[in-house]
Amino acid sequence: MAYDETTYRRPDEADSDPSAYRNTYAAQDFRNRSGADPDGGLDPLRRYSPYDEDHRDRLGIHIGWEIVLLVAVAAIGFLLYRLEPDALRRPALDTLLIWGTAIGLLAIGAGLTLRAGVPNLALGPIAIAAGLHWAENGDKGLVSGAVPALVIAAVGGLAVGLAVMGLHVPGWAATLAAAFGVVVYNQLRTGPVSVQGTLDPSDQAFFLFGGFALIAVLGGATGTVAPVRRFVGRMRPVTDPAHRRGAAVALPVIGTLVVSSVFAVVAGILLATVQPNLPVQPRPGFEWTGIAIGTAMLAGTSAFGRRGGIFGTLLAVAALTLFLDYETRRDFDIALYAIAAGLVGVGLVVTRLIETYGRPQTLDPPGEDWQNAAASTGATTTWSPEIPQTWSPSSVPAQNRTDRWDDGPWAGSR
Repeated sequence: MAYDETTYRRPDEADSDPSAYRNTYAAQDFRNRSGADPDGGLDPLRRYSPYDEDHRDRLGIHIGWEIVLLVAVAAIGFLLYRLEPDALRRPALDTLLIWGTAIGLLAIGAGLTLRAGVPNLALGPIAIAAGLHWAENGDKGLVSGAVPALVIAAVGGLAVGLAVMGLHVPGWAATLAAAFGVVVYNQLRTGPVSVQGTLDPSDQAFFLFGGFALIAVLGGATGTVAPVRRFVGRMRPVTDPAHRRGAAVALPVIGTLVVSSVFAVVAGILLATVQPNLPVQPRPGFEWTGIAIGTAMLAGTSAFGRRGGIFGTLLAVAALTLFLDYETRRDFDIALYAIAAGLVGVGLVVTRLIETYGRPQTLDPPGEDWQNAAASTGATTTWSPEIPQTWSPSSVPAQNRTDRWDDGPWAGSR
């Protein structure tokens, strides 16, 4: 009896179509050649799709959105110039650039932590705390007035980062707890604090804003490199958010939290010195957290992490800074909390666009045209089936074999 007789075949194989077998094998071979894991497309060690992560994100959606932001900057700038031409001339321009630098540093910090998957909700309270500290100690000089705040912010960011990694908890929850602690420090003041000292950064306004612009553009361009993007965004959840991502995520998580906290301190000092005649109000500062995160999302940074644009942060900060000056001169009296809510709301829409149109093209399991699909991705497809289109056990050539167990020298008849 032949080994391939249908009597001894599995029930699911007895009536199966050979072409279905060929397509299944082709799909399996295609996935293996294209780099995807055969088991559901997920690498069991890294817990994400290698094809989705290892390829460059589409930048078309970012470029398109940045063109929209550029048009918005031009429109708001034109409205501001028509309302008050001197607003875009010195010395008013110097003040505008200092405001833009402060907002830009907060937005960069928020964008970094968003890309790393650990949004820092303490940015606003840290900025207010730094402004209060500077207002009280600015007369002692730049070193005594700024260095202690920078050191405390860096140590605080390090501690929060270690807590996020050690406990493997969401970054927003850990930074929110840290923000509440900073708010307690802010509320220890019973009234506004007048700014001590005579530091005036207006003379360096162009250099300060230029430094922010350079960091924003270089950081955005570096983030488009696939290995850098994957390294920074390893905390982005892809399966179970509570699943530990390993020790490799420690550096980007801790590093972005430290850098963002330091940037928030510098932004708070700039906000305190940009209007030295006005005292610093001891308030929680969460409106500036909303401004920072909303601006970063408006710039094209995904709320899910990892993805972001190139010029988006610079353009979004420029648009927001011009709008704040315009609405102040028009006496619109819009609360910062309302502006923050609007920024975050629009940012959520931008995030949906980025995640929908910014991801790489996915691979579909091939069917009859699997060879063409493989060729379109550059995969090498040299395998071809040798079995005929239709076959049956009767098509196997007959063989004159005597392989019975009772034949041969050990037969029972001998």
